[in-house]
This record gives sequence, structure tokens and C-alpha cells, in this order.
Amino acid sequence: MKAPEVLSVTTDLPKPRLDYRAISESIVYKSHNAFNRKAPLPIGALQSVVRHYDEQKRLSSELGSKRHARSNLGEKMRQIKDPIEKQVVLKEAKLLKAEVTDLEKQLVAVEDILLGLALQIPNDTHPDVPLGPEEAAVVLSTHGSDPIAASGNRDHMDIGRALGILDFEAGATVTGSSWYYLLGEAALLEMALTNYALSIALKHGFRFVTTPDVVRADIALRCGFQPRDQNADPPVSQMYHIASSNPSHPELVLSGTAEIPLGGMFANQIFTEQALPLKVVGLGRSFRAEAGARGADTRGLYRVHQFSKLELFVVCSEDASEQMMEELRSVQTEIFEGLNFPFRVLDMPTEELGASAYRKYDMEAWMPGRGSWGEISSASNCTDYQARRLHIRYRRSSGTHRHTTPASSSASTQSAPAIPFAHTLNGTAAAIPRLVVALIENGARFDEEGTLVGLDLPSTLKPFWHGTSSIIWWT
Repeated sequence: MKAPEVLSVTTDLPKPRLDYRAISESIVYKSHNAFNRKAPLPIGALQSVVRHYDEQKRLSSELGSKRHARSNLGEKMRQIKDPIEKQVVLKEAKLLKAEVTDLEKQLVAVEDILLGLALQIPNDTHPDVPLGPEEAAVVLSTHGSDPIAASGNRDHMDIGRALGILDFEAGATVTGSSWYYLLGEAALLEMALTNYALSIALKHGFRFVTTPDVVRADIALRCGFQPRDQNADPPVSQMYHIASSNPSHPELVLSGTAEIPLGGMFANQIFTEQALPLKVVGLGRSFRAEAGARGADTRGLYRVHQFSKLELFVVCSEDASEQMMEELRSVQTEIFEGLNFPFRVLDMPTEELGASAYRKYDMEAWMPGRGSWGEISSASNCTDYQARRLHIRYRRSSGTHRHTTPASSSASTQSAPAIPFAHTLNGTAAAIPRLVVALIENGARFDEEGTLVGLDLPSTLKPFWHGTSSIIWWT
């Protein structure tokens, strides 16, 4: 695939550029939206944004006037011949310089406060998103055969141990709880799943990328991920932080998803509109420090600290993101339909959107050993939330008009910029451990006496399988 045309800009990542005007013009909506999403927004934060934005405009206007007056004085001094008059003007210039310096300091302080407040405001929400907690999710579609009955005999941990393909005890000895070894057929299954999902992504025009698993904490934050949960008491680390002997070095973390380095790959760039959409599929290791609540959701492979993940990522124009969201959903559906287990697509409610998502679809597979549906994938339209923080923009084609839509969190009455911020989307192509759970629990094969003898795996994976196995049946 041809590399996208890109207009080069500075390599230093500037501060996020948020739309304070849009926030100020829609404070009632922003307040209701934050409440509906259960966003941890401090009381009075939105009103403070409005106040500080007004103060920023006042200081900017006054600073501009003072700078203009200072410039005029400089020009005047060059024309004055009388030394006494020149001394008077020079004294006036020194006073103006001090006033300009003071105003600059005030403006920087106000802008820092304003940015800190505005960064806590979540993205806008699609009008069709259900209101409420996880239980309010709407099932958009169901796929595959009817779910088989829940059964403890299909628990993936017991099956994996019996077949000798999962080792949690060695993982606990070497690293700790929620770490694991995939052995033999389970390890081969990871490779087959990765290459199978990758083949479908490539077919749909995604460009393959292998990503760094170590990222700057700042990049993670700009993508909408909190390296540390400051609202917890005491604060909880959600990512693994890499210690550095040099305090001047930027803070580094292990990436929680390839979405972060993929988003960072496009940071501080301006693309031509003709180059969009940019579609990449990234393979990386994902690291999650939080253990979560104990119980079924942390049992076995379902919630672990490290796993392989294939991630879809898209950069597109602001009027194309809703269409791209449906394309992501279609690609994901194709991947999972080929795996022959029951799954469903959910439109996730407001309290499940996090900070960055304008809309989010989850896909859940039936896991009979767990006795419940379990999330295997998600797709999110982040509109310009990440792009404003990462400075991902594009230059409009001549004659292109902005398509006004509530999907843009920068929407306001101001004229459309010639170089707007792009929209970004992400979706899971394959989160390996969850898929392994679904395949093992749905595919466990028992003989007539009920004795476990192996696994039934979908034939779609066979072209990506290495070697032979006495415990695998292709169906």
C-alpha cells in the first residue's frame, strides 16, 4: 500500500488544542453529558471553563493592544531626533514592556488552568446511545448458532489443564496471579487467530503495523487513557510504569492497547484530505496493571495482565467517522462469524463509554464454562477527542464544505477551519485470550462417556495452523 501523503510539521508535540468556545456555548449539554456518562468531573468545572475562557479572551485582547502599542512606540523612537523626547518615549516603552511581560505571565497561568479543566470533559455522545449503566446496552444483532447450555465441565481452565495446553501455576510462580503460559496447541491457536484476523483486515484495506509496546505516559493520556486513577483512594496505577534513573526523561509506560501507539503514530501531522481514510491494523502486547474484582471476571484467561491483541485504527475526515464506525463493525463481524461461536453486538450505554468514545459497540461471545456472555471486542468512534490532543489534522480539498454533525465535539457556530482536526476510530480485531476462552469452552469435545478428548476448532483457522495435533478436530 502506498504511504499516505503528509505535510511535515514540527516534531515537538504541542499542548492539546481544545475548543473552549464550543464548550462555553454548550455548557448545559456538556453538563448533562458528563452526568449521563458518570464522568469524574469536579463540581463547577464547566462554569470555571467559561470564566477562565472569558478571562483568556480579555487578557489576549489586552496583550494584543499592548504589543501593538509597543510596536508603534518602537517605530516612533526610530523617527525621533530630539534626545529628551526619545528618553520620554523610551521610559514609556519600558513600562509597556513590563506590562506585556506581566500580561504574558497572567495569560499562561489562565491558559494552564483552562486546559486542565477542559481536559477533564468527556467527548460528546451520539444521540442514539442508550442512557445508563452496562445493563442498559442494546443488542443490535446476534450471530452464530444457538448458545449451548452452561456447564462447569466446559470451564476453559479445567479443559486447558486436562489437555496440557494452559499453565497458570507456572505463570504464578514466575510472575504472579493473572499471568499464564500457553502451551502447544494453545500457543499455536494464538498464532492462527492472529494471522486469520490479520488476513481479513488486510482484505479490507488495512495496512499492517507492528507497534512499540512502550509509550510515553503523555501519549496514553492524550489518547484518553489514565495511567493512574487519581480518583481512587489511594490512587491506583492502571498501567505498568517503567522506572528511569534520569528524572529528565519522559515517563514511560507499557501500552495497555495498540490503539495508543497507533494513535501516536499519526500525532502532530497534517494529511491531505485525499489521503484519508488512513486504515491500519496493529499487533502489539497489551499490559493491564489493574487486577479488577476477584471472581469469574478474573478467572483464568478472561482478565489477565498481558496479552496479544490485534487492533484496527482509522484516521478519517470529520464527516466520514460514522460510516467508518459501521465499516469497523462489519470487519469485526466477519472475523468472529468465521470462528463458529455464538456472539452478539451491543450498542453500549453512556456509562460505558469512557472519556474518549462518542459511540461504542461491544461484541460478546457466549462462554458456557463461565455461564455468561463475555466481551471479546469493541469498536469506538472517538470523533476529534484524540485528534485534538494528538494534533492530527488534514487539509481540506478545494471546494470541500464541512458536514455539520453532532459527532464533532468541536461543533460551533464559527466558520469551518481550512485545516480541521481529523476523527479517529479504533476496534479490536482479535484479543487473543478472550477468543481462546470462547473457542475452548464452545469447542470442547467429549466422548460418549463424557470424557474430554480434545477440541473442535473452526476450519477457517486451519490454513493458519502449523503442524498436526491429536487433540484438534477441524469443523
